[in-house]
Amino acid sequence: MKLKSALLGAAAVMALAPAAFAERGSDGEVKILYYQAVSGLNAYTSSGTKDIEAGSLVLEPLAGFNEKGELFPRLVESIPTVENGGVAADLTSITWKLLPGLMWSDGTPVTSEDVKFTWEYCTHPEGGCAQGAKYEGVSAVETPDPQTVVVKFAAPKPYPYQPFTGGTAPILQKAQFEQCLGAAAAGCAEPNSKPIGTGPFVVTDFKVNDVVVYAANPNYRDPAKPAFATVTLKGGGDAQAAASAVMETGEFDYAWNTQINPDLQAQMAGGGKGVFINAFGTLVERIEVNLTDPSADLPEGERSTVKHPHPILSDVNVRKALSMAIDRQALVDIGYGAAGRPTCNVVPAPAVYASDNTACLTQDMEGAKALLEAAGWTDSDGDGVRDKDGKKFAILYQSTVNPVRQDFQALIKGWWTELGVEVELKSIDPGVFFGGDAGSPDTFQKFYADVEMYANNFDGTDPEPYMTQYLCSKIPGPDNQWQGENVNRFCDPAYDAMLAELSSTAEPEKRYELVKKLNDMVTKDGHASIALVDRGRLSAHANSLGGVVLNTWDSELWNASDWFRVK
Repeated sequence: MKLKSALLGAAAVMALAPAAFAERGSDGEVKILYYQAVSGLNAYTSSGTKDIEAGSLVLEPLAGFNEKGELFPRLVESIPTVENGGVAADLTSITWKLLPGLMWSDGTPVTSEDVKFTWEYCTHPEGGCAQGAKYEGVSAVETPDPQTVVVKFAAPKPYPYQPFTGGTAPILQKAQFEQCLGAAAAGCAEPNSKPIGTGPFVVTDFKVNDVVVYAANPNYRDPAKPAFATVTLKGGGDAQAAASAVMETGEFDYAWNTQINPDLQAQMAGGGKGVFINAFGTLVERIEVNLTDPSADLPEGERSTVKHPHPILSDVNVRKALSMAIDRQALVDIGYGAAGRPTCNVVPAPAVYASDNTACLTQDMEGAKALLEAAGWTDSDGDGVRDKDGKKFAILYQSTVNPVRQDFQALIKGWWTELGVEVELKSIDPGVFFGGDAGSPDTFQKFYADVEMYANNFDGTDPEPYMTQYLCSKIPGPDNQWQGENVNRFCDPAYDAMLAELSSTAEPEKRYELVKKLNDMVTKDGHASIALVDRGRLSAHANSLGGVVLNTWDSELWNASDWFRVK
């Protein structure tokens, strides 16, 4: 019991300090720029960060994570622990108590039935929920009364705070979404674009892949908040234009993910209109390797599926060679400066979970060439491109439209070309790439390419739900509307077994070691995910915008209710 108490009592119960607002909506409009345009506002139908964060202004979880990674109550009275009786002594259940008088933005009461429905919605077998990892191991959600939610686990859950916490696991209104269960989820355009929520704002207008307009929620639980009457969240452009819109022109108050090189940052900061803000968390720029064949010669519905292993990249030594050829420090220098650190891990933080996996930090071009030679890939005709059994080593490398990513693509293409690989580059609009449209050939989940590069992270401080993305059961495909998190199509029964062990392990030191091993299985051992840069989040806000606290553990807009205009 002492160990359990030490572990579970670590969840911090805290309240956000109230801002001294005169009245709700007194500060007019705040303008936010996400250069990756928003496609939807429902985190369960899109795993794109821009959709999750835009939705977080409206939809909220039971509890969130603050800028220190500490859990704090949003829609509940307190954080349950073993000590306060909210977590069962045998770790098989957690009980949440909703705030009294809590209302949806339409004025109807929030009840435990809404919470239960959210679980049913995300775990529906035909739904293809993008955040299914948050509800792994949940056997039932009980509602003994309108204010009480009891989450039951199929086995003891040492970390019971995965379901209904953080920006990726918000509560949906049952009345609005009950016709959107299963296969109907993705097609529920109105609820997905104008959800009824509990957050500080409500959607008044939404032009898909363009702009979202919000107004202050008249039923928000704090009568003095939010300070802003309206929010305009615009999408489009690129990171440089987004940064300039705050730092140079002053057109916007806040710009998300201002991913520009260090020289440009310094130049823009000299304008005196705003500030760049940066913080490290779990965000890692990586190259994901497709272990299945994306060939357009295959029938639709079979491309990039486990029916067809990749003809080149199924060989782990080939994947390792591609990783060894990359100079990660050069990528940091050109793309991020002090806002980036080279890494070999998909879990770089918290530090106790970070593997000592460092071999990839030193570029080894000759070693990479030797690996390919040993694997049978030689340049038999002297054209500079390796071949084997009559097949050229040619790959399609896709990413999103972004100046830093295009710089990365160019550098990596150069190294891979030196290695003897023919590389075709493809850049996709980020609104499409991260949009989650099952009908689009260009989503990162569908992965109609050989390798793809983007950044990924997890909310909160426990990586267990994040590591479920590599489970065999999480592979996207036509049967789940291409919404599975395992974009690599990586499948290893040993990995699945180790994750199950993690799920049932309470001892902190043992959990740390298991996460490190899981990380290594997909990185230095499997090379299915080629980590590149441990990215600090870099955004910008106007000097006239107060209350901004950058948070790498939850939605970046996590405390928008506390924002105000500096007078």
